[in-house]
Amino acid sequence: MSMTDPVSDLLSRIRNGQQAHKESVVSPASKIRANVLEVLQREGYIRGYSRSDARPGMNEFKIELKYVDGEPVIREITRVSKPGRRVYSRIADLPRVYNGLGISILSTPRGVMSDNEARAAHVGGEILCRVF
Repeated sequence: MSMTDPVSDLLSRIRNGQQAHKESVVSPASKIRANVLEVLQREGYIRGYSRSDARPGMNEFKIELKYVDGEPVIREITRVSKPGRRVYSRIADLPRVYNGLGISILSTPRGVMSDNEARAAHVGGEILCRVF
């Protein structure tokens, strides 16, 4: 079965896993998912992730969720740019998430990065999601 929006599927798995207080969740592997997970790990929203073989020719990520005092670190994770409506932003027009407390994850010509890294690199791009 083909999936139209793998990033949205990844975000939903993380959101559902944290609402159910799971230690980890499993998601099919892809390059865009790996890039988004790398940004989430770098920014401290997840403990980590590892790639494993589900079966021959099929890889998956095991994502370790992060909690502080029993509460999930990620309070809100929403998809901004969707397949039906792409949202692009120049670096000057990029809004801050909760006045800088959260991050936006962008797909830029220099790769997938957080809004802080995009401001430092002075590049804009497609806003994939917002995390708080």
